[in-house]
Amino acid sequence: MVWMIVFLIVGFVLLVKGADLFVDGACDLSEKLKIPAYIVGLTVVAFGTSLPEAAVSITASIQNSNEIAIGNVIGSNVFNTLMVLGVSALFAPVVVKKNILKRDLPFCLIITALLAVLIVTFNGGTPALTRMDGIILLAIFVVFMTTSILSAKKEARAIAEAKKDEPEKEETPMWKCLLLIVIGVAGVIAGGQLTVKGAVMMAEMFGMSETVIGLTVVAIGTSLPELVTSVVAARKHQNDIAVGNVIGSNIFNILFILGISATISNIVPSDGFVVIDVCVLIGIMAFTYLAALWRKEINRPTGAVMILIYAAYTAYLLIR
Repeated sequence: MVWMIVFLIVGFVLLVKGADLFVDGACDLSEKLKIPAYIVGLTVVAFGTSLPEAAVSITASIQNSNEIAIGNVIGSNVFNTLMVLGVSALFAPVVVKKNILKRDLPFCLIITALLAVLIVTFNGGTPALTRMDGIILLAIFVVFMTTSILSAKKEARAIAEAKKDEPEKEETPMWKCLLLIVIGVAGVIAGGQLTVKGAVMMAEMFGMSETVIGLTVVAIGTSLPELVTSVVAARKHQNDIAVGNVIGSNIFNILFILGISATISNIVPSDGFVVIDVCVLIGIMAFTYLAALWRKEINRPTGAVMILIYAAYTAYLLIR
């Protein structure tokens, strides 16, 4: 009981403080490099907060625990979209920039649909992700990263041109930006691990099964970095980082993490429920896109609806 409480308290403290430093470092980096904050959110922040999912899924793939590898990614993307954006919107309406609406959100929806197609085709009728599917996902990931970098350079030039007549502000040194990001990532990941450990101990203490623990505690635990980072960003009115973190993490999870996992070992789930879960994820992404397109933001009522949808989906999983 004592260790459970210690893990939970220390874990949450590291999560919150790590996310605080992480967001500050990311904001300073975007100013230092003269690139939009949402680009930093889509890349640096998204990659940092996706490290727990990467560790779990890639390790599971190496150990041939295929259901954990794909279940963790799908579950994390559902949690990211519904809970991370939903909870962030409760603190402050999350404004979605035009570039994200025109390019990144539709792209995320398209690759989610592509994931469903890859799972159900070219596998002898059995739902699976083959090595070839993994290579396809990794190739798309390279294209995405290349496009993001080129877009960042283009927008950096535009920002520099627009601000050339403004007086120079004192900028945070590059080493300090990177140090804040590294310390922040370490705090977020360590905090997430300790929180999950404490939560698993609590679940076992109350007699929950391993299946229920995996569906709830572990899936949510690997997404805690995204949740805390986006909530902190929303509270600091850094909406670009909050939204970019979620969309970027979802893209990283599908293209990079599942791409590497499937390339290491064919992912063959033991049942067809994975197809249902991917279809649910497509529906959730479509709902989020339409909601953001309608108001150009995720407001508090929409955030509350997203949280209720997640609760209903979790109930469905437990009943299933």
